[in-house]
Amino acid sequence: MARVAVVGAGLGGLAAAARLAAAGHAVTVLEQATAIGGKLGTYARDGHVFDTGPSLVTMPQVYRDLFAATGGPLEEAVELVRLDPAVAYRFADGTRIDLPGHAAAIPEALTDALGPRSGREWTGLMQRAAAMWRISEEPFLRRPLEGAATLARLARNPADVATIAPWQSLRGLGTRQLSDPRLRVLLDRYATYSGSDPRRAPAVLATVPYAEQAFGSWYVRGGLHRLALAVADRAESRGATIRTRTPVRRVLVEGGRAAGVELADGSRVPADVVVSGIDATALYADLVPGDGRARGPRRDLARATPSLSGVVLLLALRGRTPGLAHHTVLFPEDYDAEFDAVFGSGRFRGAPRPVADPTVYVSAPDDPALRPDEDSESWFVLVNAPRHDPGRGVDWDEPGLAGRYAADVLEVLARRGLDVRDRVRWCEVRTPADLARGTGSPGGSIYGSSSNGTRAAFLRPANASPVPGLFLVGGSAHPGGGLPLVTLSAEIVAGLVGPA
Repeated sequence: MARVAVVGAGLGGLAAAARLAAAGHAVTVLEQATAIGGKLGTYARDGHVFDTGPSLVTMPQVYRDLFAATGGPLEEAVELVRLDPAVAYRFADGTRIDLPGHAAAIPEALTDALGPRSGREWTGLMQRAAAMWRISEEPFLRRPLEGAATLARLARNPADVATIAPWQSLRGLGTRQLSDPRLRVLLDRYATYSGSDPRRAPAVLATVPYAEQAFGSWYVRGGLHRLALAVADRAESRGATIRTRTPVRRVLVEGGRAAGVELADGSRVPADVVVSGIDATALYADLVPGDGRARGPRRDLARATPSLSGVVLLLALRGRTPGLAHHTVLFPEDYDAEFDAVFGSGRFRGAPRPVADPTVYVSAPDDPALRPDEDSESWFVLVNAPRHDPGRGVDWDEPGLAGRYAADVLEVLARRGLDVRDRVRWCEVRTPADLARGTGSPGGSIYGSSSNGTRAAFLRPANASPVPGLFLVGGSAHPGGGLPLVTLSAEIVAGLVGPA
């Protein structure tokens, strides 16, 4: 039995704790915040309740595997509700698509909205994405990152390489296979699931809409934060200890390997294994800064493009919105201008800025647990935004900026047919600076590093660090960001540590 110290109680850390405790190890989770969940957070006020991070569950089989491996079915812990429609899309020209929650119905919906070619072309694209998924899922998503060995597993068959097309961007794939520009915009959006620019992200990200549509879009009754609570409960039921308000100052290294952690108060938690669930950049810069073996990961992280961040409005609203879907996405006229602004590229090269005309994502669950009464709504509104970077980019702490930008976003909503300004009871604004402070993610990058560039996946830190006994989970480590991949990172690490 090993003593395991898990740094951070986000979903990755909690899932690793549950698996390792179930395997017989003595696990202690150390979380600096007052509550668990990390980016999978929650906020409540005046009877309004909000998820403050992810609002969608995909690949439910990943969570079923986690719960089955640690003592009981997922459905005994949380209630999953399949969304149908999965999302309502509204385009700048007024076109609307209610994308069904079942894959078989999607081509007809696209044909009805955009014409017969769109349904056929999307079907062809998803067939290509399904082949990409079959090639890449097991060797890349479910195994440790091993540099050239990982590439070799992906390149055993030249036909597989042609299917993955590592030289092609997601935008390039859409341009080749989709004739309607609105359908290409819909595909581009999936790059943002990893905080990336579709013009630079690899074509293999087409597996994201494939997985979402093949396995369904799901909601956790009562809010997604309940998933974090359920994983924490599972970890504790298997013997793990979770300590909040316990910031970690550094990872202890003795005899050439991780030996525990030192807390902010100077006390020490000895351990045979340390699992870091914090952002990898922060880990290598702050918790193991003097170890020369961390030079390689620090170099790779410096070469990678940090992921985008976001500005969130938590809107407590009077009244109800007829016909509102659980998820609504409102696209701008110029999607490229958004990515230029967020990443400081193209027309805004070197000068990232808040997006003037952003895509607006609205999550409005019809869930009585999230509102004070039947005549009210709780909306989570997200727009893509550049990281908090006062020295070289946007200073989100600039006095008045958050309030002005929130008003701009409400104006954009109004222009696109969702004017709620006279219904707002109150609005809580969360900027990238707030995200950075609340989660420790440098600059408020939601996914650590982006998938921009053909080598991006291989610049992402491996789950086994160069320091023996130190492992990484979470969205900034392999295999990447998003709830299912974060959960898979915990499965990989538990396999690397092994049973007691």
